[in-house]
Amino acid sequence: MSLRLHTVIASTRPGRVGPAVAEWFHGVAKAQGGFDAHLVDLAEFNLPIYDEPKHPRLQQYAHDHTKKWSASVAAADAFVFVVPEYNFGPTPALLNALNYVYNEWNYKPAGFVGYGGISGAMRSVHTTKLTLNVLKMVPIMEGVTVPMVAQQLKDGAFAPNDIQSQSADAMLTELARWAAALKTMR
Repeated sequence: MSLRLHTVIASTRPGRVGPAVAEWFHGVAKAQGGFDAHLVDLAEFNLPIYDEPKHPRLQQYAHDHTKKWSASVAAADAFVFVVPEYNFGPTPALLNALNYVYNEWNYKPAGFVGYGGISGAMRSVHTTKLTLNVLKMVPIMEGVTVPMVAQQLKDGAFAPNDIQSQSADAMLTELARWAAALKTMR
């Protein structure tokens, strides 16, 4: 049984560093081999502020952008959100994307790679986990924290330290366990 992992770049702003961090993590996920790993960039979906006329739990989507996003979320068995911190919280693009669909998220685990300043997006991760609980997702404890991310960017690529590499491996191992168990509930 091949489990599909979506590593989601949660920042959409110009000049973002999320893609560099996400590409590193995506490479780790592919190399570890526990998942069929896919990189998903929220910027490519270009979701407007929620504009569906019906509640997402009905899955009666009127817009092509929603149908495309729904198919992407539904295809995954697990998620890793690569998140910065905006004013102690998650990006508006991530919260909007989470709220666009409902059933597609249910009974899937999620991990986080948080990056930013001194906190490494810890407050953003914590706040996002509250939303994931309402979506019937299982946010796992293991994660990767990247404080002072600018110091780890070398020629546009992210250079992890040993703790971050070990944390990524531990998170992927635990995420695979949860993904396999939760797949039976779907």
